[in-house]
Amino acid sequence: MPETCASAVIPADTPSVWRVVRDFDGLPDWHPAIERSALGDGGAPDRVGSVRTLRLTDGSTVVETLNALDDQRRSMTYEIIESPFAIRSYRSTIQVMPLTTTGESFVLWSVAFDCDARDAEDLVAFFRDDVFAAGLRGLAGHVARTP
Repeated sequence: MPETCASAVIPADTPSVWRVVRDFDGLPDWHPAIERSALGDGGAPDRVGSVRTLRLTDGSTVVETLNALDDQRRSMTYEIIESPFAIRSYRSTIQVMPLTTTGESFVLWSVAFDCDARDAEDLVAFFRDDVFAAGLRGLAGHVARTP
């Protein structure tokens, strides 16, 4: 089962970064590849079991469900239930941790998924670089612009 992650130091305090990250419907505010998000019926941005449909900037759609939201650990886990990607069993976690020496935040975004062996290397690079690292750069920019 392939795994990958990306991480970043975000120059903002952990509560501020976590407020942005924990919003399950808020990805379009800070991820450059997400055009819009819509929660399914009865969904809420902080309710485990909520389903979001993401419209990507390339026009494709990804449907995800929120599996866990832990405000003490500042972590969110979700899974893809429908996408154009050649994956199965995609489960991702994003966690925000304090850098106590600087007052900044460390964000780790990781995933484990299943796929055909011939696709693994390309998908690992795609999720690490184009999804997670790009998203973390967008998060840093968003938090810097938010009062």
